[in-house]
Amino acid sequence: MVRIIAWIKQNKLTTFLLVVVGYLLVQYQLPLIPFLAERQQFVDYGSSAVGGMAPITMMAQEGMGIGGIVPPQADFAPVESQERLVVKETFLSLLVKDVAAAIREIEAKAKEAGGFLVDSQMLLPEGAATGSISVRVSEDKRTEALDAFKALGVRVVSENVSGRDVTDEYVDIEARLEVLSKTKAKFEEILNQATRVQDLMEVQRELINIQAQVDGLKGQQKYLEQSAKLSRITVYLSTDELGLPYTPDQPWRPQAIFKLAVRSLIANVRKVGTGLIWVGVYAPVWVPLAAGFWWWQRRKRN
Repeated sequence: MVRIIAWIKQNKLTTFLLVVVGYLLVQYQLPLIPFLAERQQFVDYGSSAVGGMAPITMMAQEGMGIGGIVPPQADFAPVESQERLVVKETFLSLLVKDVAAAIREIEAKAKEAGGFLVDSQMLLPEGAATGSISVRVSEDKRTEALDAFKALGVRVVSENVSGRDVTDEYVDIEARLEVLSKTKAKFEEILNQATRVQDLMEVQRELINIQAQVDGLKGQQKYLEQSAKLSRITVYLSTDELGLPYTPDQPWRPQAIFKLAVRSLIANVRKVGTGLIWVGVYAPVWVPLAAGFWWWQRRKRN
């Protein structure tokens, strides 16, 4: 024991590293044991279309007596689609005279183009008003809507268009839906042949499980379709160029630095004024205490 303590004193860094490694092993490895021992209740039958994973549980191992059926598995090769599904998003920064009026105009023009409002916000910080608005318009009217939005500003400060290709994700969902459809048909055949109540209940449970997965995948598929058809446009608005989220062309701008310095000065003066107001409001509390302390110190000296 004495040798161990002496070794620890001589190798403090090594001891510290061993303690850290041991803590990490205990923290991240032990929770896996009960998780692996726990039975998985929700079987993802559609995952076999993505990574070739077979369902973990089979109804034949549950004692159904009908004969277990393994959902069909298939390896889907990458599909080259001529019409790609791309989700586009545009970011626009505008210098405007009136932020509130610009937000109203952008919303109105988006509705005229058959789109709708996603969200909008407006802030009135010290010095300049800022705001942002996000709308969705049809992809074929995106350019027309952007031109209308740009016309509302004094100057276009920045514009950025990004696109995300979701074709592979969409095709993957279709493949998983196909696998789930075949699996559901097999379970429906079992349901028609089942005679025991236990078998009927277990088959119904699996059918509900499969239907939930189908509904979720169809929802994802519809979301991708709508996102590709309706382009999202986010417009940042401000009466001051410094309030817009963009990277300036000139890294050092004296005019911008002067504005920031003036705003900082005004903000600090306001903070000092706020502090003096608080001190004055709490004067009935601290003045008697300060006077009492001063009187006590004077009496103690005398």
